[in-house]
Amino acid sequence: MSEQLRAPAEIKYADELDWLESIDDGKKPFSWRLSPKMVRVFVLGSRPRDGLPREVAQKWFGHAALVEKAIVTLASDRGLLLIGDPGTGKSWLAELLSAAICRDSTQVVQGTAGTTEDHIKYAWNVAEVIGKGQSHDSLIPSPIMAAMKAGNLGRFEELTRCTSDVQDALISILSEKYVTIPELDEDNVVFAKPGFNIIATANSRDRGVNDLSSALKRRFNFVQIPVVTNKKAEKSIVEFRVKDLLARNEFDVELPPALLDVLLQTFADLRVASANASSDDERLESALSTAEQIGVVEDAILHGQFFGDEALAPRFLATSLVGTLVRRIPEDVSVMNKFWHAVVEKRAKEEGGPWTDFLEGGKDAMELHR
Repeated sequence: MSEQLRAPAEIKYADELDWLESIDDGKKPFSWRLSPKMVRVFVLGSRPRDGLPREVAQKWFGHAALVEKAIVTLASDRGLLLIGDPGTGKSWLAELLSAAICRDSTQVVQGTAGTTEDHIKYAWNVAEVIGKGQSHDSLIPSPIMAAMKAGNLGRFEELTRCTSDVQDALISILSEKYVTIPELDEDNVVFAKPGFNIIATANSRDRGVNDLSSALKRRFNFVQIPVVTNKKAEKSIVEFRVKDLLARNEFDVELPPALLDVLLQTFADLRVASANASSDDERLESALSTAEQIGVVEDAILHGQFFGDEALAPRFLATSLVGTLVRRIPEDVSVMNKFWHAVVEKRAKEEGGPWTDFLEGGKDAMELHR
């Protein structure tokens, strides 16, 4: 694990998963490693009424009903489609569910405009085919096919980024639960073992790019993941992810509560301004998600470590926020500049404290984009 830049959830939380599995006496669907109740505990953390002798930390912060619906779906014949704005934790939830259910979250297809049917089903080792002909030895299974063979969960990221004909390759897999290999004369069908299912994610901002067909929609249960706007939940998420960053880099940095409140309030104000804007030119392109808040804090911490006095400073936080959210030049610069003078400057005058340096840091950062 120490030699991996980012360990998958099943490795990062291996000890916890082993412990949960050892005490789990609940009914497990198919080949699941944990019962649905323990999967919920792993993802959402333990509660006093769970009666566990050891606390399990919360790893995904969202409504429990969404997680429960996702777990129930994965035990059914339908696939699971997590849909929501960028940065709402769809991929992280998919990874946690895969880690808890089958201890393998790495069978992933990344959807792009260049994704082909081969990425979903199988491809061929050309050198092997030339030398020995087409056979199971020269077959290269896709992550989805590998999951079918093992009875595990396959993941499909950004499904709507793929073209419609590629998407529809999933229809037969979700319906019949097998893949036919017509190039082989014998043993040419790969059947899915019990426990196989698919977790897909889709960006709600990509609707209209490559809409799912009605046939494919019927084979998925949709779980809408909303943007987290509750400050308490957002604060927990940011603290959780930043703690990981500090541990990974072995930084000894304090995250001042007052400074975190400045960040959360700024994002809340930006969302209000975006909701009240009359056109796209008057709002930032960014989704203003919790993931972007995490990115802002991480960038500010690194800036302070490498070019400051190793402390998280309001100026660095403002510089990181502007650098993260200003993408369109000059449209976003204009939007952010108006917001900074109308909202941040007002808060700095009324509340002082870290808001003062935060105000000046943002102004200096925006000067670089002029």
